[in-house]
Amino acid sequence: MNILALDCGTNTGWASEVDGRIESGVQDFSLKRGESKGIRFLRFNTWLKIMLELTKPHIVVYEMAHLRGGHATEILVGMTTRIEEFCESKNIEWLLANPDKRKKNYRRFIVNWLTRTQDKGGSEKIRRHPAGRP
Repeated sequence: MNILALDCGTNTGWASEVDGRIESGVQDFSLKRGESKGIRFLRFNTWLKIMLELTKPHIVVYEMAHLRGGHATEILVGMTTRIEEFCESKNIEWLLANPDKRKKNYRRFIVNWLTRTQDKGGSEKIRRHPAGRP
């Protein structure tokens, strides 16, 4: 199973497991002098599209937004909505990770979820609707 995990923000951390090979890194979405806030999200969209094409994930895991207000929340919410949009358009499962669970091993977290799902006959869904359904 290919996994893409994202820790969104101005400096977005990412990790992927593709065919058993693990890679990670950080992508900087800082604004340059005179740029609008929208440029950050356009860059994020382009980067996310490339990451999804390169990793071909079966699931994307990302951190739940902290709704404390302010600039960081605006960035995090903007990025996470784009993750959901891209995943829905490509019919990729996505999982919202609680920040406490983020500190644990993503792979173990996902494997545990898959085990629970298989035990229930595959009836449990990952906080998403199938593409095209409300």
